[in-house]
Amino acid sequence: MNDQTIDTAPRAAAPAESEVAQLVSEITKRLTYSLGKDPSVAQNHDWLTASILALRDRIIDVWRRSTKESYAHGRKRVYYLSLEFLIGRSFADALSNLQMTETMRQALARLGVDLDAIEPIEPDAALGNGGLGRLAACYMESTATTGVPCLGYGIRYDHGLFKQQIIDGHQVESPEDWLSFRNPWEFERRESAYQIGFGGSCAAVNGSAQVNWTPGERVFAVAYDTPVIGWRGSGASTLRLWRAQAVHPLHLEMFNTGDHMGALTERYRAEAISNVLYPSDTSPAGQELRLRQEYFFTSASLQDLLRRHLKQFKDVRLLPDKVAIQLNDTHPALAVAELMRLLIDDHQLDWSEAWSITTGAISYTNHTLLPEALETWPVSLIERLLPRHMQIIFAINAQFLDLVRRSDEHHAADLASLSLIDEQNGRRVRMSHLAFVGSHTVNGVSALHTNLMRQTVFAPLHKIYPQRITNVTNGITPRRWLFGANPKLTALLSDVIGEDVTDDISRLSKALPHARDAAFQERFADIRRLNKERLARTIKQELGLTVDPTMLFDAQIKRIHEYKRQFLNILETIALYDAIRAEPYRDWTPRLKIFAGKAASTYHSAKLIINLINDVASVVNNDITTRDRLKVVFLPNYNVSLAELVIPASDLSEQISTAGMEASGTGNMKFALNGAVTIGTLDGANVEIRERVGEDNIFVFGKTSAEVAREREAPRATEEVIAETPYLADVLEAVATGAFSPTDRNRYAGLIADLRRDDRFMVLNDFRSYRDAQRRVSERWLDRRAWWETSITNTAHCSWFSSDRAVGEYAERIWRIPSREAKPA
Repeated sequence: MNDQTIDTAPRAAAPAESEVAQLVSEITKRLTYSLGKDPSVAQNHDWLTASILALRDRIIDVWRRSTKESYAHGRKRVYYLSLEFLIGRSFADALSNLQMTETMRQALARLGVDLDAIEPIEPDAALGNGGLGRLAACYMESTATTGVPCLGYGIRYDHGLFKQQIIDGHQVESPEDWLSFRNPWEFERRESAYQIGFGGSCAAVNGSAQVNWTPGERVFAVAYDTPVIGWRGSGASTLRLWRAQAVHPLHLEMFNTGDHMGALTERYRAEAISNVLYPSDTSPAGQELRLRQEYFFTSASLQDLLRRHLKQFKDVRLLPDKVAIQLNDTHPALAVAELMRLLIDDHQLDWSEAWSITTGAISYTNHTLLPEALETWPVSLIERLLPRHMQIIFAINAQFLDLVRRSDEHHAADLASLSLIDEQNGRRVRMSHLAFVGSHTVNGVSALHTNLMRQTVFAPLHKIYPQRITNVTNGITPRRWLFGANPKLTALLSDVIGEDVTDDISRLSKALPHARDAAFQERFADIRRLNKERLARTIKQELGLTVDPTMLFDAQIKRIHEYKRQFLNILETIALYDAIRAEPYRDWTPRLKIFAGKAASTYHSAKLIINLINDVASVVNNDITTRDRLKVVFLPNYNVSLAELVIPASDLSEQISTAGMEASGTGNMKFALNGAVTIGTLDGANVEIRERVGEDNIFVFGKTSAEVAREREAPRATEEVIAETPYLADVLEAVATGAFSPTDRNRYAGLIADLRRDDRFMVLNDFRSYRDAQRRVSERWLDRRAWWETSITNTAHCSWFSSDRAVGEYAERIWRIPSREAKPA
């Protein structure tokens, strides 16, 4: 079957001639009057910008209508605070949501421009590190689609997550300059600028609870708004990002005396706040900058939402009735102290009333159980940078611990574990505790994660507030991750089960009766093959490696971290490589191992794992014995656009984190929705995926979270584990002695030595179970009908993982905001 035999998009009515002509006129006007370019000299990026501006005009109409309707009805509004929004490219997504893809294609064709040629030019807005930021972006789109009034707050970083290059197998970081061609989606709102203070001194106001904080330094937070359009233009939400600017960008007297650099010091110091996503916090200066970022965007966001609230409703006491503030992880946890400061010091409320308003308005999403990922800040740093807030945090802590002491039920509670201040590690503020105590609801992001929250990191607080923790399992928007990323599959599903599947994703379940139908399986498999051919062309272009699309495409694409266990994956790959070489006559399942992901620039072990993957790829891909049966690729600079390419082409989805460590995951949902079969541990949302697709349609391996906990309490000797595990000793020896790094025989000696010393991520303990599961995958792959039945079953059962469902749960149970009656996708 060739590429033309399958529709490339969900079915839509052919655009009317008048619509195409009108769009041609709008693009040409934008090119001429907004960009100052004549069509005869316009480059592809000019056409892209003009097209985005023409499309943005359509979006603005919906945006204004949604905003006016919300204000007219006095609806409660969500303010979603997130340090990350992993947006990706917006052009194709907005075209699809407005049902304008074909109209735009025809309009540009009349202008001599190929839509497919200009779409990839749009920068991938990497304003996030991974799942947390992508989740925030999905939720923004779902609030627009479901009609939940929402404004997302974050930082307009000049440079998002670094650009990753692989040089001689090593990760090399360089700045990601997503603003190099401006951002045509945004609107600068200079009238919405707020002063943010740091340092200085505090003085009590006699006779009141108020304190006069006089900051020693001030910066401006300037707003930039981007509309986020919902499905079929049903509504639009606002993403408001803050950029830091100096109050006095130039010290003219210093400049005139010849100190040109000194005259710009204040400007550089201010602009550093919004310069880079996640600056390294390994130095004191880096820690201070990270804290400045968190307070900067939190304070600006709260000042803005209070201004909006008071303009419409006049009374700050109505805040919990009209405002829902959602903290996406602990990065905005200072919102608890900042809102208290604003209510007490600026609005003259007493403490108890301010506390009631604060806890009534704020809720908090926890995204991790890893102790090292639960933010803490030195008391001394907060006292120096935010002296008034440290006073408030001390007061919150004293009030909370006093409440616990006076409670008959909790009089014997461990106050040290409950305290907002960790006194055991140099006096640090526990930001997760601050967020927990200052919120009316705290949610986990999968059923397993939420239960573990109650049992582990928040166990002491859970005893005090047993009703506060709830669960909202993460979701993904099907508009981007199925309709946009896999239009051929969407067209097939629309053809077989009805076009209304794009408006009601729950109708995917109607594909289940077709899972065993040979003709449907063939069409489903043909679409996968076309997607694999597209990915194969990219691999050839990027890496110079030819891969066979008939191989099993086995993908692990995510942030590189020891708990996500790319290390386990590559060690098992080495074992497979050795086995193929030992028995080349066997009928091995041809397999392409696909890796992609970035390691934090200071995370030495994770960067070594990237290096190892590339070194193994270099050996395996050049071995004539295995090159048509096993290949390994590491695709550089993983981002949203690369995920949209890999996920629809993947047969197997690697979700192999150490059980109990992945809060939820969303990549697992994206793969399964597109029909990739999961191999994974019972971790995060994998548990719920198994419940929905059935035990026979997922490959589960490894220790459970309870077993992992027991193993850590009484660990077996690693040498004993290695001795009992076939192939493992040989694999470890080969890596440690430089079989894959002949130019540096000791490159991985330390990595293997650390693993032998401490198997905290269960790489050794789970190796045998993982390898057995991979052999079951190979057996299923050889039974083609069984494989495609499994694949189709995954797609049919994954509609529940829509972000529309997740937003609906937030709206009903946490934000208490009704969504529109129309059923969303």
